[in-house]
Amino acid sequence: MSSYPFSIPAPTRWFSQHSGLWRHTFVIIGVLIGCWLLPLSGSWLLQLLPLGLLIAVLGSRILLHNSPRAIVALLFTALLLPSPHLPGGFNFAVLHVMALLGLWAMSVMIVRRPIVLLPSRTTLPLLVFVGVATLAFVTGQLPWFPAVSPAPLDAQLGGLAIFVLSAGAFFLVACQLRELIWLQRLTWTFLALGAIFIIGWITPGLGWYTSRLFQRHATANSVFWIWLVALASGQALFNRQLRPRWRLALGLLVLATLYVAYFRSSGWKSGYLPPLLAIAVMIACRSWRLAIAMGVLGIFPAAYLISDALATDQYSYSTRTEAWLLILEMVKTSPLLGFGPANYYWYTPLFPIRGWAVVFNSHSQYVDILAQTGILGLLAFFWFAWEVGWLGFRLRNRVPAGFAQAYMYSALGGWVGTLAAGVLVDWFLPFVYNIALRGFRASVLAWLFIGGLASIEQMYRQHK
Repeated sequence: MSSYPFSIPAPTRWFSQHSGLWRHTFVIIGVLIGCWLLPLSGSWLLQLLPLGLLIAVLGSRILLHNSPRAIVALLFTALLLPSPHLPGGFNFAVLHVMALLGLWAMSVMIVRRPIVLLPSRTTLPLLVFVGVATLAFVTGQLPWFPAVSPAPLDAQLGGLAIFVLSAGAFFLVACQLRELIWLQRLTWTFLALGAIFIIGWITPGLGWYTSRLFQRHATANSVFWIWLVALASGQALFNRQLRPRWRLALGLLVLATLYVAYFRSSGWKSGYLPPLLAIAVMIACRSWRLAIAMGVLGIFPAAYLISDALATDQYSYSTRTEAWLLILEMVKTSPLLGFGPANYYWYTPLFPIRGWAVVFNSHSQYVDILAQTGILGLLAFFWFAWEVGWLGFRLRNRVPAGFAQAYMYSALGGWVGTLAAGVLVDWFLPFVYNIALRGFRASVLAWLFIGGLASIEQMYRQHK
């Protein structure tokens, strides 16, 4: 009798019983290898091909049949898992999302399930946005400025991948986290990791270890800080099913995070202004009376914070404003679709900034979107942003009390904070010639957690 609590079939019988699994696995391996080979060339290909094969073999079965766990595991991949130095900042977080999307597509084709769009008002504008970005990529091959070549094709593909993978992360959570328990696990895992990171900042001697545990490009983007504050404060303020000690712990985490961002990070504006805005939005959406009170009492603190932010970065803001005006002048050449992903960067020397004919980027998320996808792309994104906000606002008091309702408030505040961060030189859609694909480690967090809004929407519809 076997000492294991389960029987182990003979190898031949196991293979015959699971022939479909292996047939599917071989197809999945091809998808994963394709994802792995896309950014590689030359010696990198030879060095990393064995590792890619190993990951494909070991991970395909797990990812296909445990997609909720794989989505939660994406947090560890994005925040903790180091990557070799690859072109364009390609990293394991990008590979992870590519693999999940590829396996999802292959599972639909293998099982031959009908393709059903997510029944949410957020679906159409996001698909339109990705479609416009793809069309802009095509038209970006045109010689808009014959004297200057566009960006290399790999940079353009990297820029397009950021649009596609960000939307893909949203749909992964919205469509595959069908039970509230998985959204809870995603949230609590992120908060636990965030707490470890913040404790490292305020505990003498521990920061040396946590700074090496967490990937710099995951935590240097304000998106990480916004969602850490938004999710923690939302559960602390509005989840009355949590025990008081846990709500207190989350409140302390919020205070510690804001303390680190303001006092320990040299007054890092993107680290504390958008998170504070996220909290204000949550409270305002909870009660119009509190919104009025905050509006009256917060006038002077808000004015001080904004004036302090402008005063300490006056030169930087003046040069950015000049860069925005020059790029807006450039966009007049192709106003509807822009120049395609990454291309405008190569055209900037034709528009000298302060007398210097050098390459530069806009340092603004929204000017980047306009320059890459044109007016159509920017309008499509604003449409999507509105639908996400309206979805959260509409459902905030309709979903069951507890975690789900608190999550709605958190996502509302976090989304507004994320949009505000786009003005303060942070990216929820990284630009390839600035933070590159490395920035996807942090930006993907926003897309995962707003995907949670649509996920709760589907659960609410089924329950109703």
